[in-house]
Amino acid sequence: LKTGFLKWKPDYDSAATEYGKAAVAFKNAKQFDQAREACLREAEAHENNKAYLFTDFPDSDVPPTLSLQEMQRLPEAVQLIEKASMMYLENGTPDTAAIALERAGKLIENVSPEKAVQLYQQAASVFENEERLRQALEMLGKASRLLVRGRRLDEAALSLQKEKSIYKEIENYPTCYKKTIAQVLVHLHRNDYVAAERCVRESYSIPGFNGSEDCAALEQLLEGYDQQDQDQVSEVCNLPLFKYMDNDYAKLGLTLVVPGGGIKKKSPNAVQDKGRGPATVGSHAEEEEDEYSGGLC
Repeated sequence: LKTGFLKWKPDYDSAATEYGKAAVAFKNAKQFDQAREACLREAEAHENNKAYLFTDFPDSDVPPTLSLQEMQRLPEAVQLIEKASMMYLENGTPDTAAIALERAGKLIENVSPEKAVQLYQQAASVFENEERLRQALEMLGKASRLLVRGRRLDEAALSLQKEKSIYKEIENYPTCYKKTIAQVLVHLHRNDYVAAERCVRESYSIPGFNGSEDCAALEQLLEGYDQQDQDQVSEVCNLPLFKYMDNDYAKLGLTLVVPGGGIKKKSPNAVQDKGRGPATVGSHAEEEEDEYSGGLC
């Protein structure tokens, strides 16, 4: 990198190579802090050499993120990956940028789910702009599940609606039905029956939804929830249709409790059966008297 009378310009390409060798040596010596520093210097040399595609070291044995991961400094590693993804976008390689964001999301998911959601949503936006909708849906699905797991239900409802719209756009209607079930469960956990009912009503426009098994189950679920019938709600949520969804959504079904304590409304026959006992004759006489107590009219 030094310049002199006969060397006016630094040789960034050779410097990057030497920093890369140093990074490998530091990594083998388990000196991860020095390995990270060498990698960053290598990245800086590549950047000065206008070789942006090498800045994230996709082929390097010791990228800075790996060194930071070994040192359990994950937030700093994620910052470097985000910076690399921005460089990929500026250099016209958005697919690689989205993959980098997904990698960062996986890295930070168990430490900071909130940050992972943000990274997955950014990756989904990049994929969507490139019209790679299936990859965008994969990222949105990860974000939705993390939002449900973190009980950020308002945001989860919006994320699920986004997923459902894209699935409808690519005409994957059966998955739209599953997303509708997830939406309804999220809305009911938010104690928003109106939104859940509207969600089902809007789904009637999806081809094949009306008359499907999913539609019938959701109608039973909403009926039980509206009538405060916990038995009916639990029975619907224990159907294979609900139990074999993604774990985060299946848990929503298993933990769904109707408002008001979930006391099932008693039928007249049940009340009559309960009233039967030793004084059966007296109770029948009282019922006959009460029947005509107000007059025949």
